[in-house]
Amino acid sequence: MRGLLRPTKLSRKNLWPAFLILAILIVTSWQLHHQGRLWWCSCRWFLWTSDAWGSQTSQAFLDPYSFTHLLHGFAFAGLLLLLTRRMPTAWRLCLAIAMEAVWEVIENSEFVIQRYRKATAALGYHGDSVLNSMGDILCCAVGLLIARRLGWLRSLPVFLATEIVLLLWIRDSLILEIIMLIHPVDAIKAWQIAH
Repeated sequence: MRGLLRPTKLSRKNLWPAFLILAILIVTSWQLHHQGRLWWCSCRWFLWTSDAWGSQTSQAFLDPYSFTHLLHGFAFAGLLLLLTRRMPTAWRLCLAIAMEAVWEVIENSEFVIQRYRKATAALGYHGDSVLNSMGDILCCAVGLLIARRLGWLRSLPVFLATEIVLLLWIRDSLILEIIMLIHPVDAIKAWQIAH
């Protein structure tokens, strides 16, 4: 019994990714707040909002755009599998969380916020709350774990189905976000605004 309770070298070694993930989340939270992001919204329902066009979007912990961050996890799972085939899942998860955290800091920079306002239908966007960014990072991690579990062949249809559901539900998706940030299309913006 005593041997079961005593930490082994292997279990301590496996804690390093968890410690690093915690450090990434703390540094990311601090950086986002330092950029002027609120810690959390003053809204009544701070855990979830289903209104993609309302003022609580990007402020509550989760919102419809959380599904695009889930898809980030799917994409990172494929990319990291190609680049780090022999790396344990815990370290791949750590890398995905680090990449998503970097994206959250970039996404909440004034430059990108202004780009969203100018190029996309997110006219009133003023950045995410820190709580929402943490929810986005969590969704990315969950996406990576789901994709890892499903494998590449079964992940692709789930990815595409999620994109279609988002297009029908909120007139936006991960692929549309990328297109609109890189090369805005007026017809897409008009279609999105006509929700």
